[in-house]
Amino acid sequence: MLSNRHRTASNARRARTRPPAPRRATVHADTVSGVRPPAITTTQLHPLTDREQNQRLYAYEQRVRSAFDAIVPTLKRVEAIQQKDGFEPMAQAIVQQSLGFELPNETLAEAMAGGFDMRKLFAWAMFETYQRFSDDFFSGNNLIDDQTFQSFLIDCGFHTMDVSPCADGRLAHVISYVLRLPYREVRRKSYAGAMFDIENSVEKWTETEFLRFREGRPNHADEATRYLKTVVYHFSSSDPDHQGCAAHGSDTNKAAQAGLDRLHAFQQAVENTFCCGASIDLLLIGLDTDTDTIRVHVSAEDGTIDLRNYIDSSYVYLETMNMNAAQAASVLEARVRDHSEGATEGMIKLVSRLITNNLSQLDYVNEFNNRRYADIGHAERFIGAGIGFEEIQLRNLTYFAYMNTVEEATADLDVGVKIFTGLNVTHGLPIPVVIRFDYHGHVPGARDRAEANCKRVADALRARYSELAQDGLLHTLLAIRDCAAGETIEVLESSVFAKSIAGAH
Repeated sequence: MLSNRHRTASNARRARTRPPAPRRATVHADTVSGVRPPAITTTQLHPLTDREQNQRLYAYEQRVRSAFDAIVPTLKRVEAIQQKDGFEPMAQAIVQQSLGFELPNETLAEAMAGGFDMRKLFAWAMFETYQRFSDDFFSGNNLIDDQTFQSFLIDCGFHTMDVSPCADGRLAHVISYVLRLPYREVRRKSYAGAMFDIENSVEKWTETEFLRFREGRPNHADEATRYLKTVVYHFSSSDPDHQGCAAHGSDTNKAAQAGLDRLHAFQQAVENTFCCGASIDLLLIGLDTDTDTIRVHVSAEDGTIDLRNYIDSSYVYLETMNMNAAQAASVLEARVRDHSEGATEGMIKLVSRLITNNLSQLDYVNEFNNRRYADIGHAERFIGAGIGFEEIQLRNLTYFAYMNTVEEATADLDVGVKIFTGLNVTHGLPIPVVIRFDYHGHVPGARDRAEANCKRVADALRARYSELAQDGLLHTLLAIRDCAAGETIEVLESSVFAKSIAGAH
């Protein structure tokens, strides 16, 4: 089937503009919004669930979340004793025991003089916790240790899987948890509404094909594999009209259609520039951020995707939960085939694996979150701006704003600031923004450029949201990382206690 992929650009364009094929019979609604998916009420694990992996991922999530969640209660305990004798050693003992580090000495001196600044201390503690969490991750934490995935991907007919989820923090765990993929083997770059930058994606496609041609990485250019571009849109089954994708007005149909349009625009851009759009494959995934159920819209061999036709992991879960593992796997693949008319065998194989992986996540949510997340809305801890953040693999931890300049990401930033205005500012707490630029240390001048990018974005950020910054309601941490060397992050400075933070490690 692979040889048939190499059709002309004009044929590919005609294929994508023709009316969608008649929809196959399914058990769900005719629209993307559809009806609320069936609830999974059993306490029994699915036969294909990886229990050991679930336990390990949960332990990691609890360790990280507890560190961030302890910040406000700890600071309130410190604030309550600021007038007592022996305040300084008592305060440091409380913070050391609860957060694992000590407060800067100058803050304690200010507090003893009656100047306890909760905003400043909150930002400092948030940044310190982020740095420790990041250091721990890059010091050897591999959430999904699947060394066979790259060879599996190539066997499916794809040499690269490039995923663009929405920047909403409720999708930050989509790689390591929802889809259970090794983060090192999958490119992830998030955008508000999953509206990825087409030019940036074309550049990445070009770089990938050049490496295949020159160095045979991850495979040689003469092998008939494709570049798989994936978009992950999202919706809320509990409150679809208010807790869906803010960038699309919580309209699931609009979110799905916009993602599909962006995928086709990317494929068209490659076609128009290089006349080889047939080397691009497309995949569209919908994520219910309340339950982590996924809907997979599989593309046919000609690149068409019917938004009305998708496979829903919750239906597969319920149909196969009382089978043995072999029976469940067989039925699962059959259901994928039912919804994948015209798809390649490799695509069917990959989607079957994604659905299988997601079954473990459904049990994860069932067991550890009482079947449905309590925080169906936003609950992020900080904004991550710049380029990097591979270590952020947890739901509702970070709102992403990938950028080179503030000007090119104003929509993403404005959405993020609006979210954090509700989460933090209305409660008198600042918006913490980690500005991070990764670089390749073997490239001359790369570190200096990364540092300059950090400072330029920080200045532009404080200028755009000057009122918040002046009131102490927006603080920034600047960090860089040599990703080529696998280094931990290097903190440059912060808008609070710059010397203390930069010299803490």
